[in-house]
Amino acid sequence: MTELYWDPYDKTIDVDPYPVWRRMRDEAPVYYNEKFNFFALSRYDDVDNALLDHETYSSAYGTVLEIMTAEPMDSGMIIFMDPPGHTVLRALVSRAFTPRRVAKLENHIRELCAEMLDPQIGGGGFDYVQEFSAQLPSKVISELFGVDPAEREEIRRTIDQTFYLDPEKGMINDVSFAAQIKLHTYWEEQIEARRVRPRDDMMTALTEAEITTEEGTRRLTTQEAARFTNLLVSAGTETVARLLGWAVSLLARHPDQRAELAANPALVRDAVEETLRYEAPSPVQARRLLRDVELHGVTIPAGSNVLLLNGSGNRDERRYPDPDRYDIHRKPEGHISFGHGAHFCLGAGLARLEGRVGLEETLRRFPTYEVDRENAVQLHTSTVRGFEKLPIVLS
Repeated sequence: MTELYWDPYDKTIDVDPYPVWRRMRDEAPVYYNEKFNFFALSRYDDVDNALLDHETYSSAYGTVLEIMTAEPMDSGMIIFMDPPGHTVLRALVSRAFTPRRVAKLENHIRELCAEMLDPQIGGGGFDYVQEFSAQLPSKVISELFGVDPAEREEIRRTIDQTFYLDPEKGMINDVSFAAQIKLHTYWEEQIEARRVRPRDDMMTALTEAEITTEEGTRRLTTQEAARFTNLLVSAGTETVARLLGWAVSLLARHPDQRAELAANPALVRDAVEETLRYEAPSPVQARRLLRDVELHGVTIPAGSNVLLLNGSGNRDERRYPDPDRYDIHRKPEGHISFGHGAHFCLGAGLARLEGRVGLEETLRRFPTYEVDRENAVQLHTSTVRGFEKLPIVLS
């Protein structure tokens, strides 16, 4: 048997990491990578417990391996904070980003689906990701936050540039950095404009949200509101694009289940959850260990970088029977694709809504299709996994 090896940068492994992750769960549930100096947890219970234990597994040093810092980040980004600071910011953001506000978007999401999918009816096929699944969340988020329609495509392209991977420098490169600066400047200007002239949109809601703390009334600063806007717009666009791409790819491999969904859209909600379990759009999360932890006979020293493989945990047979079987009738309660605990994804409700409506509208128009796998292109980053291009052939 070959030596057990995994790292989040290996593109060959990333095409199908599940056999390696299975070996890690069985042979090295606390895996150490000497080359990149990190530990990795791959079993469901270990990952879930770590996600819940922010006092031990800190997000404040970064949550993506290549951007982790020696000292806590002073970025003000909610994703790179621990409680109690994180708790206050999350409470404020939650005042604006309510389930009711998300639910009101359903009809608009259906209209956007029709706008993009109807022109494909009667055609030979199209790139499902580039022409639909990457476009949909971007347009929904833009509507939610109140981005000027004339600026939406430019914002989407800039977001894509923030995920640019330099062949030599990885995620830390001039293209990505310039795009991040451009986006952040844009959001700050937009937030300030809402303070002067409020509108009926999410950015205005962020400027108006307030909570009462021991120090008095607390509101988001312009910088805090801009950072959250940037996070949700960028992360929300990326993960939903991958979720829908995975769903369409998996259903092409399981035409019997696809036929069931096309005939009974009520099943789509559970199918989205099973897709999230089976192919987590963001399967790797990084944390810094704040104290020694002993697990499975291994001591992980304080100060270590630890990767939590939620994508592996979702396929752990200790949690799910026959986990490598894709089954739209499974009830995959507790999957950890959106995380758990303090950092449970704030946009999970919106992602689920977009995933459900997007898949319903796709199957309503195209109950049968094939995937042109020879021309499909998979996206590879250390924390996001899915299709960059997914051509489908319509029958």
